[in-house]
Amino acid sequence: MSSTDPAEHGYSAERARLLADPDTTGPRRRAALARLTDDWLAALHRAAGGPTRTALVAVGGYGRAELSPRSDLDVLLLHEGPLAADLAERIWYPVWDSGVALDHAVRTPGEAREVAAGDLKAQLGLLDARHLAGDPQLTADLRSAVLADWRAAAPRRLPELRELGRSRAERHGELAFLLEPDLKEARGGLRDLVALDAVAATWLADAPRDGLDAAARTLADVRDALHLATGRATERLSLQDQDQVAERLGVLDADTLLRQVYRAARTVAYASDVTWRSVDRVLAARRPAPRRTARFGFPFNGARRAPLGPAAPERRPLAEGVVEQDGEAVLAQAARPATDPVLPLRAAAAAAQAGLAVGYATVRRLAAETGPLPVPWPDEAREQLVTLLGAGEACLPVWEALEAEGLISRMLPDWERVRCRPQRNAVHRWTVDRHLIETAVRAAAMTRRTARPDLLLVAALLHDLGKGWPGDHSEAGEVIVRDVAVRMGFDKHDTDTLALLVRHHLTLVDTATRRDPDDPATADLIAKTVGTQTHLELLHALTEADATATGPAAWSSWRASLVAGLVERTAARLAGDARPPAADAAVTADQERLAVEAARTGAPALALSAHAEPAADGGEPMGVELTLAIPDRPGLLGTVAGVLAVHRLTVRKAGLRELDPIGAGPVLLLSWTVAAEYGDLPEAARLRADLRRALDGSLDVARKLAERDAAAPRRRGISTPPPVVAVAPHAASRSATVLEVRAHDAPGLLHRIGRALDGAGVRVRTAHVSTLGAEAVDAFYLTSADGRPLEPEHAERVAGAVREALEAR
Repeated sequence: MSSTDPAEHGYSAERARLLADPDTTGPRRRAALARLTDDWLAALHRAAGGPTRTALVAVGGYGRAELSPRSDLDVLLLHEGPLAADLAERIWYPVWDSGVALDHAVRTPGEAREVAAGDLKAQLGLLDARHLAGDPQLTADLRSAVLADWRAAAPRRLPELRELGRSRAERHGELAFLLEPDLKEARGGLRDLVALDAVAATWLADAPRDGLDAAARTLADVRDALHLATGRATERLSLQDQDQVAERLGVLDADTLLRQVYRAARTVAYASDVTWRSVDRVLAARRPAPRRTARFGFPFNGARRAPLGPAAPERRPLAEGVVEQDGEAVLAQAARPATDPVLPLRAAAAAAQAGLAVGYATVRRLAAETGPLPVPWPDEAREQLVTLLGAGEACLPVWEALEAEGLISRMLPDWERVRCRPQRNAVHRWTVDRHLIETAVRAAAMTRRTARPDLLLVAALLHDLGKGWPGDHSEAGEVIVRDVAVRMGFDKHDTDTLALLVRHHLTLVDTATRRDPDDPATADLIAKTVGTQTHLELLHALTEADATATGPAAWSSWRASLVAGLVERTAARLAGDARPPAADAAVTADQERLAVEAARTGAPALALSAHAEPAADGGEPMGVELTLAIPDRPGLLGTVAGVLAVHRLTVRKAGLRELDPIGAGPVLLLSWTVAAEYGDLPEAARLRADLRRALDGSLDVARKLAERDAAAPRRRGISTPPPVVAVAPHAASRSATVLEVRAHDAPGLLHRIGRALDGAGVRVRTAHVSTLGAEAVDAFYLTSADGRPLEPEHAERVAGAVREALEAR
């Protein structure tokens, strides 16, 4: 059957005129196209005749009046009672003859609901049902029934909808990072917008709406231009079509087009993440609580009733001003973002280290109320950034939340030049900014390979910032990173190191693959470039992190072996250039006074003083200097570290040395930089009293810490590289054996190390302890009881004991 109805030809001509009109674009054109199509289908329905109780209904994208130039028409012919066999065909054939794609169905309301109950996609289409022609009450009744069914089945269907989105993302990838993205099916695309509307229709949760309408318009406009440029109903923005699409939209070039698409996709993806977390909380709250039973499994008789109303959400402290609530990191009630510029980084670091997301309202409040960081950054801000990056994979959703609200660009203005910037080659799988954070994620797994994990992580984050500027990105990046490092508060030596890493982040792999690895001049060239063993270790780890974050084609076992061989030969050249351990500062008059007091009284002498750097807001400093002098005795380091852990003090730096101030026997002088984990610092008198109790045995520190750990709620946490415990080469010290420990920082870490060393029967003559972000980098100078370096076998046993103590947690 075919049609020669002039209405058909009128529609086709009017449709062609509308699509060619340069003054009607975007939402206006989509709405006009929908109205034109509505009138045409309504006329076809009237011309077809038939029973009174029929209705023509637009569903899906057509139901939302979002018709792109090559969109299918999703139409349902709804009826009650008998229907003439050819009635539907009298409507469908003119549509087919016009060349417009049609997805059609003929059903009763009951059949439509039955199909929707078994087919999620069909149900989603019916949620957008819109009346076109016939009996409007029939359409209204169906729409009401379908919405009621959807809301009643939401606890069952929403997880199914979420899984549908995950499956799409696995098949089509993330729209925000693809060079040839599928605008509809990829994560962050048009399908996800439909899913967000479906969630809102349940009345259980709604998406954050800021920027969402603009993102939806951007994606729809690009799809329209793609349809017109190609003449096909395609959703994939192919490389060969991007210039034409950019020209149709009046965009500067294809890169600018992709950046607009990527920004829109990130807005949609972030809104989806926030929405699905809300859904999870609502559904979890609706699940019935397990029935309480008595000790032997019999139900209580109900005499004791639960209090009326919902219980207050439990809030567990994570960091100063940050708590965990409902599976998210949120601000504590006492938090004051307006006077605490480090709070965004502290909240982000605490969330990532706990494996949590930052609450949407929290990020919004931080963006609205927190002022800019002072320049240079305070020490805490730099440490919290390193802690955030050191969380590895758990950093990604937290970073995305901060970026969505503009906090990253506020902290790092240079970030905006690389944000959403595409990389047009087959090797790179990410945009420039996402590649940078992915490199930091991979570097987090390599922090045990260097004594400066903080510099490795920051270099990973900044190494490609030069791609936002003209010229060689490594040369431009070196200039940029020097400025950024100074603003972050790094000293000159660390700034020079970061600049070297950024300037030469491609040097190792380029040299290893293009020069003769067996030529001594090759290793000499790298040795001259890096200068020190520490720089070589950092550059090696950065090279691998950068390559593995780029994509499979950028790194292989062959390249890895070439680079490793070059590094090994260069390390041999640098063996005589290893930096000696930092020398202890001269003993101050106050330290000597404490040592004399401890030697005379036989009791600990303690002094607390404010950290040299005040807080950015002029309030309490971020930490204090704790100086402690105690007559030497077995088990001292572990005991003192345990008391600090009991008081929830985090050790940022620590030094230990022996003195004999009055010739009456050795006194250990411990210099600590400590900060409160959260809350206020303890009073000096209370800390001194607990130290004395721990030393005389009346306070069992190990038991107290174990009880606290057992009572603490178990969190997901994050996976971290295993600790590294190694005996340094003999050349590191001639008078002691140097034990190096690199581990993820945790409450009581130094206490466990100290107990293991005490249990091994060795003396700690000197110690250098550093916490860089969330990574501990410690060196202990050990001797036997007679004051000599340990025999090699004994040293390895001690290392094994410490390793076992750290891995047992």
